[in-house]
This record gives sequence, C-alpha cells and structure tokens, in this order.
Amino acid sequence: MASVGTSNLGVLPEVMGFPHQELSVVMIKKFNLARKQLLRQNITFSCNRKTGITRAIAPEATKVAGPTLSSVPLANYVPVYVMLPLDVISIDNVFRDQGKCEKQFKELREAGVDGIMVDVWWGIVEANGPGIYDWSAYRSLFQLVQKIGLKIQAIMSFHQCGGNIGDDVFIPIPKWVLAIGENNPDIFYTNRTGTRNKECLSLAVDNQPMFEGRTAIQIYSDYMRSFRENMSDFLEAGSIVDIEVGLGPAGELRYPSYTQSQGWKFPGIGEFQCYDKYMRTDFKEAATKAGHSEWDLPDDAGTYNNVPAETGFFGSNGTYLTEKGKFFLTWYSSKLLLHGDQILDEANKAFLGCKVKLSAKATGIHWWYKDASHAAELTAGFYNLDDRDGYRPIARMLSRHYGTFNFTCLEMRNSEHPAYAKSGPQELVQQVLSVGWKENIDVAGENALARYDGYAYNQILLNARPNGINKNGPPKLKMAGLTYLRLSEKLLQSRNFRTFKTFVKKMHADLDYCPEYEKPAPLGRSKGEISMDELLEVTQRTKPFPWDEQTDARIGGILAEYWDRLVNKFFLSN
Repeated sequence: MASVGTSNLGVLPEVMGFPHQELSVVMIKKFNLARKQLLRQNITFSCNRKTGITRAIAPEATKVAGPTLSSVPLANYVPVYVMLPLDVISIDNVFRDQGKCEKQFKELREAGVDGIMVDVWWGIVEANGPGIYDWSAYRSLFQLVQKIGLKIQAIMSFHQCGGNIGDDVFIPIPKWVLAIGENNPDIFYTNRTGTRNKECLSLAVDNQPMFEGRTAIQIYSDYMRSFRENMSDFLEAGSIVDIEVGLGPAGELRYPSYTQSQGWKFPGIGEFQCYDKYMRTDFKEAATKAGHSEWDLPDDAGTYNNVPAETGFFGSNGTYLTEKGKFFLTWYSSKLLLHGDQILDEANKAFLGCKVKLSAKATGIHWWYKDASHAAELTAGFYNLDDRDGYRPIARMLSRHYGTFNFTCLEMRNSEHPAYAKSGPQELVQQVLSVGWKENIDVAGENALARYDGYAYNQILLNARPNGINKNGPPKLKMAGLTYLRLSEKLLQSRNFRTFKTFVKKMHADLDYCPEYEKPAPLGRSKGEISMDELLEVTQRTKPFPWDEQTDARIGGILAEYWDRLVNKFFLSN
C-alpha cells in the first residue's frame, strides 16, 4: 500500500483543498520556502489531529518587535472590548455560569482587554409587563465585571435575538408587545408580499400611542431612564463608559432587509420593508404633497435573493435612477434618519450628565457595493451610490448628539468574497470611517464574523490607524475603539488566544494596558435639531481619506499572514 504524501509543511495537500497529484512542484517549493522563512520569524505550527489543519501561531505579544512605551504617545492607543455571549443573561433573567464567566473575564483582563460589551435585552428586562423592569441579573453581571477591572459597553437592545447572521440564541421582544402585534401586525416591518418581521418595532409606530398609551419612542425612553436609575452606582464609578442605543434589527440603524429566517441568503439584494399600513399612508401623503399622488411604493424591486440585474428597480437604467425612484429612496432613507435622531435625543436626555459616550451602529452591507445600484444598501435604507453619500447624513445626525459612529466588517477584504457578489468591504469601511472623521465625531467598529487569524487582525489594525502609529503625537486618523465579536471557548483556545493577545497589544500600539484611558466627559445636551434638508445637503460624495496599503503594526510578518491566507482559501472555504 502506497504511503500518503504530505508537504514539508506538515499539511496533507488534500486538506488544503486540492488533490495531491495536482499539487505542482512549484507550489511545493513555495511551501518549503515559506516554512523556512516563517520559522526564522519565530512562528510555530500547531496541527489539529481531528481536522488535519495546521495553523501558524504568532509569538507571544511580549516578543513582538514594535514601538516601546517610551517612544509612542498614549494618543495612539485604541481600546479593545470583547462582546459577551448573547445569552450571558438567560431568557428567564438569570446570570448563569458565574464561575465560568469570572474565569473568562480574568483571562481577558490578563490579556490586556479594556472591557466588555453586552446586550441588555428589552425582552428580558421588561418581560413581565409595561414599565415593570427587573435589572437584578444585569446588576450581578456588572458587579462581576467591575470586580475584575473591566469597563462596560451596554447595548440598549430593543430587538429580538435570533434570525440574523451569527444568532444561535432566541430572545424575543416582550410578549406583551407581541400580543399587541397579534391584533395589529402593522406595528412590525413588512415586505411587499405582506410578510411581517417581528424582531423589532417598525419605525412607523415611533410616535403612535398604541402601547398601553405609550408610543414606541416613550417605551425606549422609559427603559433607558430606568437603566440609568438602577445602574447609577456603575455609572458614577466609571465602570459603564458607553451606551450603544439600539435602533433596529440586530441593534443597527437599518431596515430588516436581509433576514435569514425569511429565506435570505448571501448575496441576495434583500427587500424593502415599508409595506405596513402606516408606511404606505406616510408615503402616499409625501408623494401627494410633492405633486405625484399617482406614485406608489415599488413593485419591481424583486425578492430577497434576486441579483440587481434581475429586477426592474435595480437593473441597468432601472427605476432607482428615475424621478420616482429617487423620491422613494430619499423618503425611505430619511425616515430612518429621523428614527435614529429621535431615539438618540431621548438617550441623550436619559443619560445627560453621565460620564458616558453614546453610540449607534450601522452595518457593513458590502455585497453589491461595487454594482452601480448598490442594491443591498438601498433596501436596508442606506441611499448610497457612486455619486451619492448615504452615510455622511448619518454621521451628521450623530454629531448633534455627540455620538460615536460604530461600524462593522472591519476584518473583511474584497478578495475574501466571490467576484459575482461585487463586494467592496475595504472601500465601504474607508468611506464610512472617513465621513465620521469629516464630521468630527468618534468612529468605532466591530468585526462582522468571528475570526482568529492574523490576516483578519491585520486588516482591523489597518482600519484602526489607517496611516499608522505617530511616534510624535496623535495619529492623523484613529478609531476610538474596537469591539471584538465575541467571547467564546474557541477564542480562548491556546493558539487562538495567543494570537488575540498579540492583536490586543498591537491595538494598544505596543503600550501597556491603561485602565484610565477611557474616561468620558459628562454628556452634554444634544445640539439644536438639524433639518432634513440640511442632512440631505451632505450627500455629495467626497474622496475618502487615504489608507496605507498595510498596517505598520502587523502581527506575525508577511509570511505568517500569507499562511493564514492559504488556510482561509484552501480549507475554510470548503
């Protein structure tokens, strides 16, 4: 019996995604050369016996060459937070596995992590009835986090957990709200075929007093005020440093246009979500006021898994380019801006004077970004085209509330996505972070999908400081913070956690952990209202700030990154 061949890297060629007999001599020579050079860089390898996959492991953070504490100003430091599991507080409002959490939190603290982010679920806290709040489990969690010495980013999560990418837990919005929806399903976002999405309330009912006499805006406001009252000791102690305000599905400022539970699959364009009776009436009134009472909502925009060219709305010379299409898209995106502005104004009043930052998150819809229609962004409410900026109005709105613009998909590169999806995560991130900086607000971000490799971390590092570390002062461009998605057993596995610790050190610009770095000033009252006309004036596209080709805080060197790329391409994609 013939022996099974392996490369000198210790990896079965079959594991890398191609038959042994097709592995060229040239490729074998390249693998051998890569192995020798990686070893010179103090890179070790670990082979998983179950999968056969070999991974490059970066050296410990303390061994990575870089700027020393004395040579780099603290202004280059980017704090790192870690998102907690979705069900760290169970659906029955219990803080379970406290011993396990304490052990994990200590590991994070020892790795130099600055803090944690956690969803504070509306469906758990106000589950027992309108205005009946139970914060006890979250208080227990916060006490443990405070004891370990980590800071807290708290998300006001007014949405359902479940139905989106990465959701493996189901936590619905409060049952008493769902009961109202049984009699009036138009309180939920609705697509053209009438399918309701119950993961959050439609923005159409923001100001409708149909919830035991309260509007949706009043519900959100009361919840945040109760949070402040019941968590005042953590706020006063400086343990809670950030309040991220949930503004839609997955806590993001968008419409639920691409919901997996309704059959959406990547890279479908998604569907507009404005066909409930309230949105229909609002649009008809707006169209009539504009002198076009004959206009109605789109009926040619396809379904969740269409591509742009298959629709009349997004295709070449499609409806989106007509006067009617432009009017609809302006209305659709403007409703989202007004929704975010109203809730953030209530958040500002709720936390006025607290030493916290307010933030809001928008999602990185990178597929079809390089198509002329930007179809997937448009269905989500981001009226962004090659000649129109759909994100700067959001940044301008956030500036009124001293808000931080939190964005996703920081780890992604164009090359990691199929060409037919016309994805552009790198250009999208560059555009969004740039408009935030141009509006003089803080920008922060997250990875969209769980990653543990240096290749992904290096892309985050590049986005965190696009022009690198400045040894003489603050860097030209720098993110205010990074939240890593998310804490898990897999992250804490030795080989993954070793690389993650190096990543944290690099985010800190090789500086020692600084517990006093995050000390927000007392939150001031929001500035005066910004008219919709003024917000729409900043839609003209401008060039983004320039990005370096690669980070100057690279993990593991070029060849270690090359190895990660090989693994991702030939193994993880299969």
